[in-house]
Amino acid sequence: MNRYFFEISYDGTNFFGWQIQPTERTIQGTIEDVLYKLCSLNHIQIVGCGRTDTGVHAKKYFFHADMELKMDEENFMYKLNCMLPQSISVQSLQQVDDNLHARFDAKLRTYRYFIHPKKDPFKKSFSWFISQSLDFELMQKAANTLIGTQDFEAFSKKHTDVKSHICNVSNACFLDQKQGVVFEISANRFLRNMVRAIVGTLIEVGLRKLSIEDFQKILDSKDRQKAAASAPSEGLYLWDVIYPIQRDAHLQSKPHD
Repeated sequence: MNRYFFEISYDGTNFFGWQIQPTERTIQGTIEDVLYKLCSLNHIQIVGCGRTDTGVHAKKYFFHADMELKMDEENFMYKLNCMLPQSISVQSLQQVDDNLHARFDAKLRTYRYFIHPKKDPFKKSFSWFISQSLDFELMQKAANTLIGTQDFEAFSKKHTDVKSHICNVSNACFLDQKQGVVFEISANRFLRNMVRAIVGTLIEVGLRKLSIEDFQKILDSKDRQKAAASAPSEGLYLWDVIYPIQRDAHLQSKPHD
């Protein structure tokens, strides 16, 4: 058996997140069903680089699988794309070292959250429409307090099975775009619901309902109930995942493309 890394993109609108569930349509379940048919009815278990929640998208997502290909990689990827729904696209496939792990070996993950100020029916599943005026300069100052290694329990879903809420955030910034604003955040790891909780609370800062000092107090409190409601899932994308140098440099994608 050889280990293969897959890079995919997906529109998570009509899926109940990445992780397989017995009664719901998920990204992992959909891919495993197709691999089962493509691999002579042999079950292929795939391991993703992380979990995305219901409705969340991914521009760049990686998973690995151990299997024997009975065709060349390009042909296998072509057939896989033909059998997958339009909402899931395989971007690349390559054999890697057997010990490379899609989840545990990821060194940096980047998420982007999209916000648009003008009502647009073509963006309703891919961005958060906020008509109120936001103070992005104030929001950026609040976002700066996220940088560094610290406890993010205040922005984590409660009652998860993690042993630690410590994350190392290396980037948290707002990017101007022609038709809206994007919040980008990079870290070595993320907690369940962390980005959406951060964005929801930053919006309260932008609406001047919270001060920068209030935001810092929420972060320090380690209490999820003190933070704001989570931002809607449709605006969130897993944007990039960085791995150590491998034989094929393709896995070394640029952190912000």
